[in-house]
Amino acid sequence: MAAAAQLSLSSVKSGYGRVKVIDDVSLTVATGEIVAVIGRNGVGKTTLMKTVIGAVPALSGAITFRGVDVTRLDATRRARLGVGYVPQGREVFARMTVAENLALGMRVGDAGRTNLDRVFGFFPILAKRLSQQAGSMSGGEQQQLAIGRILAGRPDVILLDEPSEGVQPNIVQEIGRIIRRLQAEEKLTVLIVEQNLALIRAVADRCLIMDKGRVVAEIAPQELDDPETAARHLSI
Repeated sequence: MAAAAQLSLSSVKSGYGRVKVIDDVSLTVATGEIVAVIGRNGVGKTTLMKTVIGAVPALSGAITFRGVDVTRLDATRRARLGVGYVPQGREVFARMTVAENLALGMRVGDAGRTNLDRVFGFFPILAKRLSQQAGSMSGGEQQQLAIGRILAGRPDVILLDEPSEGVQPNIVQEIGRIIRRLQAEEKLTVLIVEQNLALIRAVADRCLIMDKGRVVAEIAPQELDDPETAARHLSI
């Protein structure tokens, strides 16, 4: 039996003011599935993520999460329902400590200390750096904190926007392993925007190709092993 849909978009359009960026996007992500959204720069991938989380309003269409229409809900209400978002560039609170960043994440889901210990199980480095200011950490450590902060709120689906950006390769590999662990152990649903081919192949169950604000194709991650296919979709 196929897994139930966790997140669905139906004919969604969105943008900034009168500028339409997302044009009639429909997609479904099943519970426990990891779906990568790939495409050239400027095709609307980040805007799509912001539309799903509620930072950019949908102009038309519908967004459904766990069977609930969230199209008109703001980002805070979507987060409390269980939609977590790690933006491009991480956006940790640089002057706050690791512990303070995690505490903010816990408030979203009203989670307790037990859940924080769970986060440390995935990212043990965070337990060792609780009193350190987030801004003094390396890029890879900040990315782990950004994901850990979202996990602290116990989301059901996580949106990851370019998690490999500015992160050393060994940490990218570790993040990939953790994403797969979250899927295997907790059936966490993940929608990931990414350019790193190795990470896409390591974590994604399938890939959606975006171009000019639309989802134009779906491919298996293994198809990106073909240089011609990768170049066509990612300009690399």
